[in-house]
Amino acid sequence: MSNMKEITYKLVTKLLHSVVVLSVITVLCVSQVSSRIPTTLESIQDAGKLVVISRNGPTTYYEGPNGLTGFEYHIAKKFAKHLGVKLEIRETENLGVMLDSIGTKAGHLAAAGLTITETRKQKVLFSEPYLQITQQVIYHQKEQRPESVADLENKTILVIGNSSHAERLRELKRDYPNLHWQERHDIEMLDLMEMVHEREIDFAVIDSNAHSINSNLYPDAQVAFDISTPQDLAWAFPDQSDDSLFLEAQKFFQSIKQKGVIDDALETYYGHLGEINYGGAVLFANRLETRLPKWETLLREAAAENNLDWQLLAALSYQESHWNPKAKSPTGVRGFMMLTRDTAKFVGIKNRLDPKQSISGGAKYFKSIYGRIPERIMDPDRTWLAMAAYNVGLGHLEDARILTAQHGGDPDKWTDVREALPLLAKRKYYKQTKHGYARGWEPVEYVKNIRNFQTIIAWNEVKKERDTQLAANDTKHNEFESFSPVMSEAVKNAVGAFDTPSDTSSL
Repeated sequence: MSNMKEITYKLVTKLLHSVVVLSVITVLCVSQVSSRIPTTLESIQDAGKLVVISRNGPTTYYEGPNGLTGFEYHIAKKFAKHLGVKLEIRETENLGVMLDSIGTKAGHLAAAGLTITETRKQKVLFSEPYLQITQQVIYHQKEQRPESVADLENKTILVIGNSSHAERLRELKRDYPNLHWQERHDIEMLDLMEMVHEREIDFAVIDSNAHSINSNLYPDAQVAFDISTPQDLAWAFPDQSDDSLFLEAQKFFQSIKQKGVIDDALETYYGHLGEINYGGAVLFANRLETRLPKWETLLREAAAENNLDWQLLAALSYQESHWNPKAKSPTGVRGFMMLTRDTAKFVGIKNRLDPKQSISGGAKYFKSIYGRIPERIMDPDRTWLAMAAYNVGLGHLEDARILTAQHGGDPDKWTDVREALPLLAKRKYYKQTKHGYARGWEPVEYVKNIRNFQTIIAWNEVKKERDTQLAANDTKHNEFESFSPVMSEAVKNAVGAFDTPSDTSSL
């Protein structure tokens, strides 16, 4: 019996020992799992924030009338949403510093229109490319056009510091020893175009996408030739063993390319307002008869409710949607007055595609902007400044008014403010402002277009009232031609279209 007890004791002891050992192993395993260092992707998701390094400018990100916008910002915002976190943009001017800062406390990645080069690939990992560009030499079109790199030797060339353009010139210098250039970190490609346009420098090197965006702004800065084969633009990530964020970005880019998100963004952010040419004027003249009558009653009612000129509201809506109630944009603006969701919510409308609601909401929104212009400013300047703010935002308008005063102009006069607005696209000026970069030439064109449209609408009303084209021409010709001879000539030649509707297309 004692032997039996001894055997039982030994078995129990052995079993308890096994349980203890198993428990210790389990604790150690759990401890090891819980103490594992999280990946970069996990850390970002735990913190709830993605930090992206970029440059404030036309091809990257800037403050629009409804908040931050721009191509890089648009895609980065979608990536942050894909990760389930918020986006934070941190600005770095120097491209060399930017590349060195990736993966540090400065930011998780860089999204700044970066060209993939062999030199850069030794320092960083590049994502799936989203755009292809070529490097182009630009010159003043009234000067002799250079035809090869040899024609650039011993000339004044300026490029952005630490850029792929400088890298390319260094490569070319091996074969062209008299090739010299200067590098600056405080400029954008738009600045380079202006300097060539103003003949401050002989040549500059910029990306083809930058030239296509701004070619109408500085028409004398023309492309001479390409100095590179097509190159890819991509985001840059740290070249580290932890590539979790990089791999997730690769999946993200493949997904949005398949969904057409990249194409939509390119269409949105690489387009800009064009000038009203002869053909555009004739088209507008036709639409006065084919489209405006459908909406005139609603426009008059909304204008009356908000104490506005209905012809102004009609011109504003044509600029926004060409009087197309189903108009939409990839950026999210929709309807007759092209309202954002936030704006629609602000003015209390639920259906932006309902013409009556859209017109009412647009009128109310314009009136709210008009009411926020300083009371001392009288019309017509008050209206024109409100138009500009409707397009670019009150913050940027105020920045332009401050710049106007700093340059000795009158911040309450549209003729002076419109000279300062384009400065918001120049780094030396927008770096000093509260709201940063803006496509400042656009509100200038925007106001000019609306004034043109409003005058023609008024002209057409006079024609209908007096039932004579000559009376309309005599009444409004001088006023109109003073700021738009092209439109004036076009409409004078298109008056027959007023009585012969032919436009049945839709935008």
